[in-house]
Amino acid sequence: MTTEEIARALKLTAQLMELHEVNPFKIKSIANAAYKLDKTDVELQGKSIEELEKIDGIGKGIAAKINELQLTGNLKELTEMVEKTPVGVIEMLKIKGIGPKKVGQLWRELEIEGIGELLYACNENRLITLNGFGIKTQEQVKKQIEFFQLNIGKFHFASVEKIALDLVAFLKDKYQTEFVSLTGQMRRKVEVIDLIEVLIAISGEVSIDEFENVQNVKINIITCTEKFYYSKLFETTATDAHLSLAGFKSSFEDINDSANVYEAESRIYDALGLQYIEPELREGLGEIAIAKEKKLPVLIDLSDLKGILHNHSTYSDGMNSLKEMAEYCKELGFEYLGICDHSQSAFYAQGLKPDRVFEQHAEIDLLNKKLAPFKIFKGIESDILNDGSLDYSEEVLKSFDFIVASVHSNLKMNEEKATARLLKAIENPYTTILGHPTGRLLLSRPGYPIDHKKVIDACAANGVVIELNAHPYRLDIDWRWIPYCLEKGVKISINPDAHEKSGYHDMYYGTCVARKGMLWKEMCFNSLSLAAIESYFNSRK
Repeated sequence: MTTEEIARALKLTAQLMELHEVNPFKIKSIANAAYKLDKTDVELQGKSIEELEKIDGIGKGIAAKINELQLTGNLKELTEMVEKTPVGVIEMLKIKGIGPKKVGQLWRELEIEGIGELLYACNENRLITLNGFGIKTQEQVKKQIEFFQLNIGKFHFASVEKIALDLVAFLKDKYQTEFVSLTGQMRRKVEVIDLIEVLIAISGEVSIDEFENVQNVKINIITCTEKFYYSKLFETTATDAHLSLAGFKSSFEDINDSANVYEAESRIYDALGLQYIEPELREGLGEIAIAKEKKLPVLIDLSDLKGILHNHSTYSDGMNSLKEMAEYCKELGFEYLGICDHSQSAFYAQGLKPDRVFEQHAEIDLLNKKLAPFKIFKGIESDILNDGSLDYSEEVLKSFDFIVASVHSNLKMNEEKATARLLKAIENPYTTILGHPTGRLLLSRPGYPIDHKKVIDACAANGVVIELNAHPYRLDIDWRWIPYCLEKGVKISINPDAHEKSGYHDMYYGTCVARKGMLWKEMCFNSLSLAAIESYFNSRK
């Protein structure tokens, strides 16, 4: 092993020892040795234990560890600690600003087992509830995590969209042309991307050396002539499956052929005998067959949404008061707000005890008088307990206008148990919306395993709406299951799960993936008007 590799192994050993609260003097010794080795060019290979002991900062114990690493490539002590530590917790040690003690605190007190979960916890203001943490620390941790994630090759669409749009604007300005567009994954608005692609119609080389906002995102600039711009845009936007099913290879094999001259992408679809297919749909997942029959719907648009359901306030773990959340929602032009603070079992999020529920309801009544005709609906995000029942007694449950039922704990059930848990919650007459059905966090935590068809069928049978959680780290239910929901007549509610006012703007990301799932206005629950949704809530009671 190289000196650098040995230093890394010793550093991790010290970190895990601190995480597991081993002898502090031993930790300090190993950490100091790791630090000194990391800063030195000393060659350790081939040195005996006696020779290693003579190196500054390396005593007998450390020399033995280095010798073990050189001979076996492993350190027994390190291996044992790695085996009893979740992989995600070890990953968290890479985040600057939080040492092993704080990582241990997050792991043990908040049950956070990964970087993605930690970032989401920051967004839900959970860190500020811990001793030694505050708002500034939470914000710093969030920034460090986002920086870390920009270095692993895959990115949330939301985290790179501005970079991509700025690049388009930069190229338009530099080369004085309007023939510039995002293409590929970005144009299809894929929820997780690993490449920004931009098409520009220009002759000659293109340079983006002066573009400063690149960070670590891979960028591919594609060029063509103006004559073939729309043909190339069509070709580079879609997946290979879409192009193949559309007949692209047989129809447009040569991009320089005169047959490829079109004044718009819609003309290409006309030539293929297909209804125009929006960029978000060009995945090759069934859209071609529907387009052949000319039955593609008009996709949902952000402007179709009339209200914002599933939001949090300072009653639980939100950053803004109920009044602030309501006034900003009204200011944005929406007709109604559904407030859904956490229920009592979510102690980590200051879940509402029954007395706080009724206190909030009293404030809602007062605010509704002041803000009319805008209306705040009395909701709750009720934890789905381990056995599938909802939080609270029936007396409390019936006091709400609607209930979002969500799983937040015990995410490691097998598929059979996890599905049964959801089915019981769905069958509860007080459940209005099934919240983030799999609990996934993109790029960090896979969803717990469920039988999607059984869950969707149950929602259809019980008149339960399914949430598309619009937070760009969730986007759950996965858009690939939306067509099955629509087939079964299950409506989708695009909910931001906002924990502060600015969270409302995540509705945009929810709408992006809802479009990918072929959702249309009439099947989107919160495209209902105030009068219509109020009538629906009353009918459920």
